[in-house]
Amino acid sequence: MRKICVITGTRAEYGLLHWTMKAINDSKDLELQIVVTGMHLSPEFGNTYKEIEADGFTINKKIEMLLSSDTPIGVSKSMGLAMISFADVYADLKPDIIVVLGDRFEIFSAVSSAMIARIPVAHCHGGEATEGLIDEPIRHSLTKMSHIHFPSTDEYKKRIIQLGEKPSSVHNVGALGIESIKKMALLDRDTFEKSINFKLDAKHHFLVTFHPVTLENSTAEKQIKELLEAFKELDDIKIIFTKANADTDGRIINSEIDDFVRENPEISTVYNSLGQLRYLSALQFIDVVIGNSSSGLIEVPSFKKATINIGDRQKGRIKAESVIDCLPEKVNIKKAIINAISPEFKKIVEKVKNPYENGFSSNKIVDVLQKVELTNLIKKKFYDIE
Repeated sequence: MRKICVITGTRAEYGLLHWTMKAINDSKDLELQIVVTGMHLSPEFGNTYKEIEADGFTINKKIEMLLSSDTPIGVSKSMGLAMISFADVYADLKPDIIVVLGDRFEIFSAVSSAMIARIPVAHCHGGEATEGLIDEPIRHSLTKMSHIHFPSTDEYKKRIIQLGEKPSSVHNVGALGIESIKKMALLDRDTFEKSINFKLDAKHHFLVTFHPVTLENSTAEKQIKELLEAFKELDDIKIIFTKANADTDGRIINSEIDDFVRENPEISTVYNSLGQLRYLSALQFIDVVIGNSSSGLIEVPSFKKATINIGDRQKGRIKAESVIDCLPEKVNIKKAIINAISPEFKKIVEKVKNPYENGFSSNKIVDVLQKVELTNLIKKKFYDIE
């Protein structure tokens, strides 16, 4: 059997990869291997590897690589530690193909080690643009180190080919997260409220995920404070926060959110991670998703809900009409929220089409993984556009 090693380092990434992992596991021609690293193994971020095990998967290897520091020095050292550890893991597991998603620094280390070990790489969600993040150069670097590509739209497929990748190796499978929306049995309102011990009984409800903009210096504290100040000027609202990830200055954001919730417990609650089921269930009952997470652009439009996309973190991504861009300033954020909850904008959102929907991604990915010819796969020739 062909051994397919799926690598995941964050809660969000696993949520997107879940159904692909299940499809690999169910295939009679493929053997699933799972390696977890990064935030999955951190108590600070909820030890989310337990969610993977609770879903019935067996984790083959755990790679501890996150240091306590979220400074540039700390992140760089974490990447080095991860690269060393992945070298040992590949020597032990001997995968035929590794499957990775996205653009985070943990995955850069995983793919760099795989390149040296001459292991073919299948990369999901390549070709995208996030001009405010270090993820941007990481994502395109992963594309050049990968051999099979699973972008989420035709535009991103064209961009991967523009980077010199052979068209026959690039397969538009749609956004992986859409499949969870269609397949998961989501929680009803009462069950969801009990699961987070928080009543959604205000006029307007918001789900907030705000991350650092990693190509900006020291903006995290100012930007999260601007967002929180905007909330203070709104009436009859309730807010569910999920915390920032392990990027540089993420702890600054989390500290500010903790302080806000401590001072405003009647209108807000915070979680390190809601998990995929509760996160997607929440999208049924909130009015607006606010922050700068890719989920607001990729999954949320399928729920016919508005997204307020703050700042430059997601600049360059394809967006549905339900997404409102705004500057990371209190006045602009408040104006965007008022627009998002207006009857006029709700009518627009009800008719929105999600540009990332393209059927069930997992079936398409597994079909390629089963059939792709491995002989000479790692010997790539640059594809020149005529």
